[in-house]
Amino acid sequence: MAAKFAKARALAAALMLATGAAAADAGQDVVERELVIRDGRFQPELIEVPAGRRIRLVVRNEGPGPEEFEIPDLRKEVVLNQGTTRRAVLAPLRPGEYPFLGEFHPDTARGRLVAR
Repeated sequence: MAAKFAKARALAAALMLATGAAAADAGQDVVERELVIRDGRFQPELIEVPAGRRIRLVVRNEGPGPEEFEIPDLRKEVVLNQGTTRRAVLAPLRPGEYPFLGEFHPDTARGRLVAR
């Protein structure tokens, strides 16, 4: 009977360690980049990210006015009022370039997300 409990405790400990390690690894899989919208332009206009990793874009609109951030090739868009910050999480990307734009300032609000 004591042997059964010892096995159960060992199994529970192993599961806890494995779950904790997986959670720690999952946190490392997300790469975060910041993007600021100011005066109808994106800063920076070029964002480089590693291919094959999840991406969290933290987009902040400093204005003036609202803006819609869009990555057409990824079907991702976020509308931001002036003074707001939003996060957009992207699935792991294949190597390549993904243009993004601001719908409300299409002539000036342009940039590229490059996965390498």
